[in-house]
Amino acid sequence: MSIRGVVRRAAGSLIHRGWSAIRTAGAVSPANPAGYRFRRLGDGACLSFPVGAIFGEAWIEIGEHTLVGERVSISAGMGPGVDLGPDSIVRIGGSCSIGRGSHIVGHQSIDIGDHVFTGPYVYITDQNHVYDDPEIPIGRQWPRNNPVVIGSGSWLGTGSIILPGTRIGRQCVVAGGAVVRGEFPDHSVIAGVPAKVVRRYVPGDGWLPSHLNGARAEHPEPGTAGITDPVEAVRAAGTAGIAEPAETVRAAGTAGRAGTTGDVEHAGILSSAEHPVPPGTAGSVQRVAPA
Repeated sequence: MSIRGVVRRAAGSLIHRGWSAIRTAGAVSPANPAGYRFRRLGDGACLSFPVGAIFGEAWIEIGEHTLVGERVSISAGMGPGVDLGPDSIVRIGGSCSIGRGSHIVGHQSIDIGDHVFTGPYVYITDQNHVYDDPEIPIGRQWPRNNPVVIGSGSWLGTGSIILPGTRIGRQCVVAGGAVVRGEFPDHSVIAGVPAKVVRRYVPGDGWLPSHLNGARAEHPEPGTAGITDPVEAVRAAGTAGIAEPAETVRAAGTAGRAGTTGDVEHAGILSSAEHPVPPGTAGSVQRVAPA
């Protein structure tokens, strides 16, 4: 190895060791003075260095063994030095992992449960600007607050945004890039802009798709599965391969009403007598006998 290579290797080793020492010394934990400013910073909790914008620590609680990634901003209130009252505002549970570059911005109440994991660059806030007056710059209109709750055991994907007033249940998944507002039940998979439930687990029924809304699919009772209205039969036929409305009416023979041309005409559909089918067409009916 050349002298230049030896010098470069030694310099790189020194830089990495130095940066590692700086990261260790700069991390915020209950063992160093920066940790004392928090309302509560549980045993084993750590805010990685370099930290993001951290202020309002007296109104922030972080549970035991929670890891906050690099450059994560956590704030309570509009800025440092403001008295926000006797209660905590941002509460992060125990054994959580907050991805690097995320922002948690609290003004009234943000409650994050235990074992909540997030990807990087997640944004959570309980405050938003309003648009009451179209003539005043939106940034200068007084914002409104609405509490946020994220249930224990949930996972928030990369780049997801949790807006004011959101309540996410336990053990939920929020897809990356989702913009979430509203209330979502336990065991939901939430995705989209705006976000909605795309899947949900219901004990006893398993995973249900979104169109069931978490409810069990009801099966029809025996004897009620048939078509009970000839007009409905005509509409339901659609592209089912039935060439003539009259045939559909005859197929609904168990409905308790005779299938007549008049019935079909009342539905706004021409009978075969008025709209004949060419001879030799398979499955067609040439004429409907009156009732």
